Amino acid sequence: MAELQSTHYQMYINGKFMDSASGDVETVIDPSTGKKLWTAPAATIEEARAAVDAAWAAKNAWRRVPAPTRGAYLRKLATLVREHEDELVKILMLEQGKIHALAKTEIEFSADYFDYMANAARVYSGDVMQSDNENENIIIARQPIGVAVGIIAWNFPFFLIARKMGPALVTGNTIVIKPSSDTPGLALAFAKLVDEVGLPAGVANFVSGRGSIIGDDLAKNPKVGIISLTGSTASGKKVMAAAANHVAKMSLELGGKAPAIVAKDADIDLAVQAIFDSRIDNNGQICNNAERIYVQEDVADEFIKKMTAKMAAVKVGNPNTDPDAEMGPLINQGALDKVDGLVQRAVEAGGQIQTGGHPADIDGGFFYEPTVITNVAQDSEIVQNEIFGPVLPILTFKSIPEAIEMANDTVYGLTSSVYTRDLETASYVANEIEFGETYINRFNFEGIQGFHAGWKQSGVGGADGIHGVEEFTNTHVIYLQRHPESLK
Repeated sequence: MAELQSTHYQMYINGKFMDSASGDVETVIDPSTGKKLWTAPAATIEEARAAVDAAWAAKNAWRRVPAPTRGAYLRKLATLVREHEDELVKILMLEQGKIHALAKTEIEFSADYFDYMANAARVYSGDVMQSDNENENIIIARQPIGVAVGIIAWNFPFFLIARKMGPALVTGNTIVIKPSSDTPGLALAFAKLVDEVGLPAGVANFVSGRGSIIGDDLAKNPKVGIISLTGSTASGKKVMAAAANHVAKMSLELGGKAPAIVAKDADIDLAVQAIFDSRIDNNGQICNNAERIYVQEDVADEFIKKMTAKMAAVKVGNPNTDPDAEMGPLINQGALDKVDGLVQRAVEAGGQIQTGGHPADIDGGFFYEPTVITNVAQDSEIVQNEIFGPVLPILTFKSIPEAIEMANDTVYGLTSSVYTRDLETASYVANEIEFGETYINRFNFEGIQGFHAGWKQSGVGGADGIHGVEEFTNTHVIYLQRHPESLK
């Protein structure tokens, strides 16, 4: 078996592992300690272009490989991921700060995702339409786009590879993966498994480096047919601008500001548990996380009391040394400063801290206390801007229409949730709320077979399920007119 963990990782371009010719490296920091973990190459623009060139050279041969054969490679990858699960979990915990249970879930879920996409090889399809003309068939085929670029966020650095690479490869595209500068080690370790399954050279490439340098150049490259990015809304706008000249297809999962509406008839204990799980999941660093809570006045005191108690009881710690830690660190110092700044400005504006409100008193890492804050205004920064940390602003409302108006008052539109026992209320909220996903009486986490897509400034296109597979295809309409003589 390949040894995955290393003190230095290499890029994977055109079937070969390599360092940057410049000799430049990026140092990866353990967010739980602030200490150096390992290094990865800082690719040059020329090396990013070489990866695209390799994918371009491989695309025609790869698209001719039967889809079930392409799927078989993904199934082999799933098997290797499961065989190396313990190593991958360890790298993920060190590099990104996940607690063990969530890191294990991410690796296992990614293996399942590769299997799902392997099975899609015999499922995704086109269509045959009725024609206005005699002796004619109209066929809508699904064809690969060509070269895909997957730009990976640091918060799910393994699953997001599967989410982009799986549908891209099974539909006959080649791909260049660009991991986050905060978490390149896991992606480059995974490249060793990609090499082991024997994919043809150039079909899958991994290039590490700064997004402002090579990410921008990858987006600008006219040989790239589709760019799939998971990241901030600001990053998505930059990628869209960079790709405008050659009009590449976009599939963007961007920021979120998920509202959770708790009606007076809700099961309060269920609502508290589900929102709590959503808020501290991945240390509060998921676009899906419940980011602002709207509680009907009748049950607000009960909800706030119970939520505050749960958040106050969370054990924060280094997941690599404390197996009982329920929440780990934020990704870096910048993230810690951003979260604390939002909280302190909210307090200055009159916000009331129910629990937390400061960086956690743990040496070395970037830890923040699970925080509940009330008495914040709808138009305040902490309610309008993405927090991306374990901070829960709570507001109250009188009527469900008022809650809908407040929930929709945002530039984001990724996920949302509602807690109620009443089918009429659930149906009303689902019809009126302006978000790509709505979770009813459950925590915010999507399924492989769903379609994870945001509205407004939360993204373009989407991922998962058969619709996510189709994101990586072009439609090809074929008008097949049979010649009259051929019928005789």
